[in-house]
Amino acid sequence: MLEKQLSQAITFKDNIFHLRSGGSSLLMQVTKSGYLAHLYYGHILPEGSYRMEAFTPPIGSASFAPNTPKEDELLSLSTALLEYPTYGTGDFRPSAIEATGKDGTAAVDLRYRSHKILSGKPPIPGLPATYAAESEADTLEILMEDAHTGLLVTLCYTAFRDCPVITRSVRAENQGDAPVVLERIYSCCADFPTSDYDLVHLWGSWAMERTIERTPLGHGGRRISSTRGSSGHFHNPFAALLGKEAGEETGEAFGFSLVYSGSFSIETEVDFLGQTRLLCGLNPDGFGWTLAPGERFDTPETVMVYSDTGLGGMSRCFHKLYMNHLIRGPWRDRDRPILINNWEATYFEFDEQKLLDIARAAAPLGIDMLVMDDGWFGHRNDDHSSLGDWYVHKGKLPRGLGELSDQLHALGMKMGIWFEPEMISPDSDLYRAHPDWALQIPGREISPARWQYVLDMSRKDVQDYLFERLSSILNSAKIEYVKWDFNRNLTEVGSALLPPERQKEVGHRYMLGLYSLLERLLTAFPELLLEGCSGGGGRFDPGMLYYSPQIWTSDDTDPIERLMIQAGTSVVYPPSTMSAHVSASPNHQTGRVNSLHTRGIVAMGGSFGYELDISTLSDEEKEEIARQVKEYRACAGIIRNGDYYRLISTPDVYAWETAAADRSTVLVSCCVIHTRVQQTLIVKLRGLDENAWYHDPESGNIYSGGMLMHAGLNLSALGLRDRDAVMIRLEKI
Repeated sequence: MLEKQLSQAITFKDNIFHLRSGGSSLLMQVTKSGYLAHLYYGHILPEGSYRMEAFTPPIGSASFAPNTPKEDELLSLSTALLEYPTYGTGDFRPSAIEATGKDGTAAVDLRYRSHKILSGKPPIPGLPATYAAESEADTLEILMEDAHTGLLVTLCYTAFRDCPVITRSVRAENQGDAPVVLERIYSCCADFPTSDYDLVHLWGSWAMERTIERTPLGHGGRRISSTRGSSGHFHNPFAALLGKEAGEETGEAFGFSLVYSGSFSIETEVDFLGQTRLLCGLNPDGFGWTLAPGERFDTPETVMVYSDTGLGGMSRCFHKLYMNHLIRGPWRDRDRPILINNWEATYFEFDEQKLLDIARAAAPLGIDMLVMDDGWFGHRNDDHSSLGDWYVHKGKLPRGLGELSDQLHALGMKMGIWFEPEMISPDSDLYRAHPDWALQIPGREISPARWQYVLDMSRKDVQDYLFERLSSILNSAKIEYVKWDFNRNLTEVGSALLPPERQKEVGHRYMLGLYSLLERLLTAFPELLLEGCSGGGGRFDPGMLYYSPQIWTSDDTDPIERLMIQAGTSVVYPPSTMSAHVSASPNHQTGRVNSLHTRGIVAMGGSFGYELDISTLSDEEKEEIARQVKEYRACAGIIRNGDYYRLISTPDVYAWETAAADRSTVLVSCCVIHTRVQQTLIVKLRGLDENAWYHDPESGNIYSGGMLMHAGLNLSALGLRDRDAVMIRLEKI
């Protein structure tokens, strides 16, 4: 066995690996037979000598618990805690890997072969992943082998030094003499010795994304997943296990977030001993991948976060990690432009003059950018045609994009544009020329959805066409921003270029093709700000954040609805990643009437903008918008880099806080959803310096940090009524 101690974060002694990551420890042991036993994951432990018996009680052998070799510390794979369990060789719980060899059987038996410890964090070829410099993290690669098939599996762990984060991914290589078919290959497994946890996940639907749900674990299995070819509106690729007594700011939380935008699965199962297993990675439904001799397969990355300060501490750790080690490019560290999008202002009914009318009204108010949404290309006047025909609609823009861009820049505004590159309309020149470019299964009709089909992104010729068209458009005018939309899920997932035995690879190959195109585009246009979108938040995941530092949070722009959507999103994702716009009132989705003031405060919870026809507003409303723009610009850096706290989340009131990293400024926002006749409204702040004093410039009041945290900020005298909101800025003296 190779023994190296190259870092402070990872050690190997007495056949035990100890990974330490800024407050958490992960321990695993190589047993005498070469199995990789899981020992512990949780609060950081001191370095020392460990024995397996200290962590897992021995379970006696029985007829229904197959034994491991006699010399091994593990008595049975069916009850042992394992680091990467396999299918068909004694563990009857859900497995992390299943692979069919030349004999037609799907059993896998992985044994330790070697390991290496590296400074820094290697990338995962073709996939988005977190990144770290050599001084920021260390990586452990454990090579496991199935001698029967020649399948080599490398378990990759990266421990970040300054935060309680461990990332995991898996690399499979075929060194046998025959193809091996991967039937399932998860990115990580986490075994826990008890089931004293609640499961937290984010569920939803279109216009109701990422609702927080907390339920107790019970015996048997639970699955959070997507088979849609995208992460989807319905379940986010995230789950957490919280201790029974854990709350927003207290107790233990274990978070698992998958850096992937396609079909995923997070499985939990509690066995008869009360042990809990969690698996996270690619959805095995409809998946299969043939590895010919010499070929390799890499899984997406799972990010594991440990918190001993509850769900809130876990969230803030995810926020810092994704802001500093996932989002890339120049826009990671810049305040984002305050934009106005014409979609809810005009839908498809616009032309150059209408867009310029909106821009001329917006520019004097300080708005930075106009984004031209759907309808500028082909002959598209509704959603029945033209996707794929990325040529300017001369009926709407007779002078082209260059003239529109010049006019906007003359007003002092930047220009953004909407694309839906992955889609193709049956009524399009592209489909008439290349019907085989759509995902399809021979002999089956393509299921219609929004009158559009999906391009086969696994094909290089499709990727090349899209790169040429998008590049041509972006080069034709000064365009600083792209809204990248995705408005249906994948069905009839087949490719005309792959043989029958490889058709189960199409779903994942689609994602690899999409990621390749995004990487290629951002390399060619490094200053481009990309915003992800999928009917709102249908692809709000870490995989897309690697390319787009902000994502359209939801098509529901009603501020009251947005409160809970943004709260759920904040469980994993930084506020600056949430595109949040002030829209028209009555709201186009709910019909609810909300004040411009409330709409502004809720939208300031993320990357701020507008989604209405500003040219039709009154002078008083325009003055209010100018004030909002100025206010947001003054606090944008705090919202992007500060620490986020969910203070109150009830059916009546929602309140949140963002504190600057040095606590010099604190933003406290509160919205009353439903007023009570007799109502006391006190908001207790968090994370402040107890001995410091904080000044409210607007009211002149001065408070101690201790008072704000323990007695609270009393908002009762403000007389907030239904759908009233307030944001208070506190400055440290």
